[in-house]
Amino acid sequence: MSDMTDRKTKSVEEYEAPLPWHLGVYDAHCHPTDTVASLEKIATMKTKALTIMATRDQDQSLVAQFANALGQAKPEDPGRFLIPAFGWHPWFSHQIWDDRGTTGSPTAEGPHGKESHYRSVLTPVPDEADFLSSLPEPRPLSALLQDIRAHLEHYQTALIGEVGLDRAFRIPGTELLDEEYEKDPASTPGGREGRRLSRYRVDMNHQRSILLAQLNLAGELQRPVSVHGVAAHGTVYETLASTWRGHERSVVSRRQKKDARPNHPLSGEDEEFPSSKVSVFAVTRSTPYPPRICLHSYSGTAGTLKQYLHPSVPVDFYFSFSSLVNFSSRSDKAVEVVKSVPDDKILVESDLHAAGDAMDELIEKIVRTVCRIKGWSLDHGVTQLGANWKHFIFG
Repeated sequence: MSDMTDRKTKSVEEYEAPLPWHLGVYDAHCHPTDTVASLEKIATMKTKALTIMATRDQDQSLVAQFANALGQAKPEDPGRFLIPAFGWHPWFSHQIWDDRGTTGSPTAEGPHGKESHYRSVLTPVPDEADFLSSLPEPRPLSALLQDIRAHLEHYQTALIGEVGLDRAFRIPGTELLDEEYEKDPASTPGGREGRRLSRYRVDMNHQRSILLAQLNLAGELQRPVSVHGVAAHGTVYETLASTWRGHERSVVSRRQKKDARPNHPLSGEDEEFPSSKVSVFAVTRSTPYPPRICLHSYSGTAGTLKQYLHPSVPVDFYFSFSSLVNFSSRSDKAVEVVKSVPDDKILVESDLHAAGDAMDELIEKIVRTVCRIKGWSLDHGVTQLGANWKHFIFG
C-alpha cells in the first residue's frame, strides 16, 4: 500500500474516531495568561504543548511565570510543556514611545509629553482630555527591547510574539458597553475590560516601527516569530520582506542545474514551491530577519502564499489556523488556503484566552478540520502537524 493511499481517509467514520492524542498535539498560539487561574488546568490537558503569547506590559512576566511552572521545554521532552513567547501586540503598540535617535521623554512636559506622544501615533489626532488622560504612560522602545532580549536569553526555546500589524483595530475608550459591567477578577488587566471602542486607531507607520524593531531582534538572536495581521496583508508582507531585502537566496533553475551536472539529470514535473530550485546557505549568525515566521490565524488568500514561499525568501514561513478565527463560520476561502499550504508548513492553534478543556476542544476541532481538508487520516495528520510545530519552534 502506498504512503498516499495509507494517509487518505477511507470513510467518514475514521474522522469521527477518537483523536490520537498520544501521538502529540501542539497548540501553536494561545493566551492562557489572560486568565491566570487556568494555569492549574494545564497539567490535566490533552494538548502536549502550548505556545503562549505575551501581548502587553501586564502579561510579559506572566508568560515567564507560566513557563517557570512547567520548566523550560526541550525538543526531546516527553511531558507536557510550555513554549513562552515575548513581544508587543499591535493593539498596544501606541503605548510604546520610539526613543531611537530622540532626546527627552514622553513623561516630561512640553513637546515630549505623554499627550504629544499619543497625538503623534493615533489617528485621527485625539483631542479628548478624558481619553488622553486614561491612557498609560508610554514605555520607551529601547526598554521594551531590553526586556524581550533578557527573556529570550533566559528561555533558550522562547520566541517573539505576538507581534504584527492591524489596520482595523480601534483603541478602547472610556465608556462601558454596559453600565452594570463588573470586571472579572480572574482576568489579567490591560485588555478591553468592557469598554466601548473609540474612533482612534494606531498609525500604521508607528505599528511598522514597533514590529520591525522586534523582527530585527528576532534575527539577531535567531528566534522564530508569531505574527498577527488583520486588514493589512500587503503591508504585513512588505514589512516582513524589508527585513530580508538584499539577503535573498540564490535561485538556480532546473536547466542550470542540469547543465552544471550532466551526469545527474533532474526528472519530474516542477512543483509549485520546489525546494530543489533553491541554493540554500545555512544561517548560523545574526541576520536582520528571523529564521522562521508563523502567520497566525492566517486570513490571506491562497494566491498570496506564493510570495511567502518563493524560493528566494530566506525565511522559513509557516501558516497556522484556528477554529475561532478561520472557521468561526463557513469559509470557502479558508478551505482553499488550507489546501494550498504545503503539508510541512501548516500549524494549528486555539488562540484561546484560558487553558483547560475548552482549549483542548478547540485544538481537536481544528486538527479534525485540517485533516478533512487535506485528506489526511487522523494519525497521519496529528503526526504531520506535530513535526511541523517542532520544526517551527526548534528549527
